[in-house]
Amino acid sequence: MTYDFIELDRNGTIPLYQQLYDKISSAVENGSLTIGAKLPSIRKLSEDLHLSRTTIESAYQQLCIEGYIKSLPQRGYYVQSAPQKNTIKNTSSVLPINRESKDNILYDLGSDLADRNETDIKLWRSHIKDVLKKENVIASYGDPQGELALRNALALYSHGIRGAITDGSRILIGSGTQSLLYIICGLISEIKPRTAAMEEDGFPLAERVFADCGFSIHKLKSDNDGIIPEELYKNGSSILFINPSCNKNGQPVRMSRRKELLKWAEETDSIIIEDDYNGELRYSSRPFPALQSANSERVIYIGSFSKMLLPSVRIGYAVLTPELLKIYESRNGFYNQTSSKIEQLALAEYIKTGELERRLRRLRKLYREKSSLIMQALETTFADSDLKLKATLQETALCFILSLNTNRSMAEMLSLAKNQGVRLSALKSDKKNTTELKLGFGGIPTTDIIKAINALKKAWC
Repeated sequence: MTYDFIELDRNGTIPLYQQLYDKISSAVENGSLTIGAKLPSIRKLSEDLHLSRTTIESAYQQLCIEGYIKSLPQRGYYVQSAPQKNTIKNTSSVLPINRESKDNILYDLGSDLADRNETDIKLWRSHIKDVLKKENVIASYGDPQGELALRNALALYSHGIRGAITDGSRILIGSGTQSLLYIICGLISEIKPRTAAMEEDGFPLAERVFADCGFSIHKLKSDNDGIIPEELYKNGSSILFINPSCNKNGQPVRMSRRKELLKWAEETDSIIIEDDYNGELRYSSRPFPALQSANSERVIYIGSFSKMLLPSVRIGYAVLTPELLKIYESRNGFYNQTSSKIEQLALAEYIKTGELERRLRRLRKLYREKSSLIMQALETTFADSDLKLKATLQETALCFILSLNTNRSMAEMLSLAKNQGVRLSALKSDKKNTTELKLGFGGIPTTDIIKAINALKKAWC
């Protein structure tokens, strides 16, 4: 195979895997790569283009998902067909979010779902109907900062559940973490240099926002306790984006390490953005209080409800520092509210009546049962397997990280699972003879768990 058509801008803002994906998909579409043509192996292309195997594998995986190429076990990658010319391709310049077709999926172990059998649909519908009856309320635009009724309810909820220090005046409502981050980045730019730090395996959606807002991004090394503080002092970042509720081992960042991070923020006059994604959903142990509870002057707290309610209910909130609140108040007339006023008012009632806390207790029990069942099923089903499967629970993310002892690529393992009707999420594969995948259990019914694990055994063994 000739690589003349693959020209990569190694100093550009678009990640190399994305550039590689674009080059190969375009070559398939314009006929330069014909159906049935064999692509070079990940190792070969890595050597020829001087790219990491992870970069090649990420591009190949996306090409497989979108139907440009297919992976044949023990044989390699082959051009399959070109999608329709009007297919809209993912052109994000940060890590892609896999939104592959879910046709023929029997067991969905993706990490982007909620269990349909455990939703409060009837109750939620009732609150929505009550709000719709208030014609004088819904006939006007909402407060750019968020409805006061919801902000006050969230102040009590976040303090009681996560220890956050706030009142309704400091809370900013938005349609999710990304939309809130865009505003926060604009506020921070008024007082700090545009430099942000996050873990090496950070949050791609947040990384996208920082890049869009012109921030330079530093990826920091971490150990079993989370981000290494010395790394922060070295790179000179003024912002740290972190999820203290879940480090790379699925555990909360220890108190001693949290104190070190807060000390860094004080000594360098910096700001910590705490993404407390599902922080209240810890169920195998008592949740740590939010980092913001230890220093509300230096920490911005962000919470959301995609797993607590439904992923389709797009409501998140941020607790601003006093300094940033003043900047926001001076310009809030220039912002539109991105979250539905009707849903905000419905959620306010849902919280005030205690229904959200009751739901939290039910979900903690449910996810404890699901995670235990999956761990038992994995240990039993793969006990005699050569894969030597290791499963690490990511508690608040509602998933397991599966480490598999195999020479097969990540794309191959995903494809084999999909052939048995199982959908998983990609993670990474940068260790020799080891592939890592993400197995989510938020959406799969409990009754399907054993069947799903058996299907994985059939796919991989």
